[in-house]
Amino acid sequence: MSDALWDSCLENLTTVVNEEDVSRWLMPLEALSKQNELILYAPNKFVCDEVNKRFIQTIELVAKKIDSQVTITVKLGSPATLFDAPRQSKAEDKYISALNPTFTFDSYVEGASNQIAAKSALGVANNPNGSFNPLLIYGSTGLGKSHLMHAIGNQIKSINPKKKVVYQTAEQFVAEMVNAISQGKIDAFKKHYRAVDVLLVDDVQFIAGKEKSQEEFFHLFNTLLSSRSQVVLTCDKYPKDVENLEERLKSRFGAGLSVAVEPPDLETRVAILKKKAAMIAFELDDKVAFFIAEKVRSHVRDLEGALNSVFALSQFNNQPATIDLAKMALRDILNAQQRQISVDNIQKTVANYYHIKVSDIKSKSRKASVARPRQVAMAIAKQLTNLSLPDIGDAFDRDHTTVMHAVKKIDEMKNSDPRIREDMTNLITTLTS
Repeated sequence: MSDALWDSCLENLTTVVNEEDVSRWLMPLEALSKQNELILYAPNKFVCDEVNKRFIQTIELVAKKIDSQVTITVKLGSPATLFDAPRQSKAEDKYISALNPTFTFDSYVEGASNQIAAKSALGVANNPNGSFNPLLIYGSTGLGKSHLMHAIGNQIKSINPKKKVVYQTAEQFVAEMVNAISQGKIDAFKKHYRAVDVLLVDDVQFIAGKEKSQEEFFHLFNTLLSSRSQVVLTCDKYPKDVENLEERLKSRFGAGLSVAVEPPDLETRVAILKKKAAMIAFELDDKVAFFIAEKVRSHVRDLEGALNSVFALSQFNNQPATIDLAKMALRDILNAQQRQISVDNIQKTVANYYHIKVSDIKSKSRKASVARPRQVAMAIAKQLTNLSLPDIGDAFDRDHTTVMHAVKKIDEMKNSDPRIREDMTNLITTLTS
């Protein structure tokens, strides 16, 4: 066997494990095949424990479909330290990119909700160290931020394979730093990261509240920008809204280009489903794709999960995917959604989000701290329910013209106010997940 086995496993794992987990936990693993054993080496104990706890069974199932005799072992270390395998030069060997080769710009579905982010990412990939440094991509979980980050790294490596490109989650960065401190190797840790050409850090909000990590990251960040190394970050919200993140980091993160990724619209969700289905050789009729896309509005990860459910039932029953089959496969999701998306629940969710009471939303108060959440709740009710404007008005003790005004106002503000846009994204994701 060769390490091509792990490459095949990774390709198949991307269809059953969400892209964030693939990037965070599986891509950092190094593989070595020896007789009928596939040994996976984790870069630190943190990753090793998590893979053994959460993913080992899935990895074994996927690997045995390729080679029924193979056994899987996950351990701490590196194949080069234990076996006489051919090695690259020290400079190349030291920087493991940990990029997912399936996350490319070609496999990314572009739409109105992510077009600016996709174009910006491609611009950085084709011209790193240019004017977009750092590039920060922000948005709720499961919208494809990690995909774009990997696509940047893969594109840069394809243009110049000698570039030292390193992908890390902020969580892994912190774990490595803690290990380096405990082992007395913090100087080596600093030297390693300060010599990269391109640093890709996922979920940078993770370092918020961690003083030592923020201190080290701030100095690393400055060093890389001074040496014209490219930095790309992702965050689950606009950096200035991240609590317990130092002001100097917020300022640095915002000094380059910040672009948002928002939940995909209907047409983009259909395109995503069609592309994902093609990747697993699943024939998905347009009508079925539209049905799934209309029912699952939250984020790409939920969309992929719904597609996998329909695909699994289709394979199990040996039937083509029809709308009736899709309804059967997604019945639990649809039932939960129906229970969750009521005007009452929208009001409760919005009230909790803005730290006010439901009675405030229904009150006559015109304070901005109450009126704006009320308008947001009305706009969401119009978007996520089939109720008429008068019915929505009744639920808020208002007439239908007030609802019309609220919907129009929020639509206008989504285009001009990033905070309202983010609030709407977060609330709709919560209500439709």
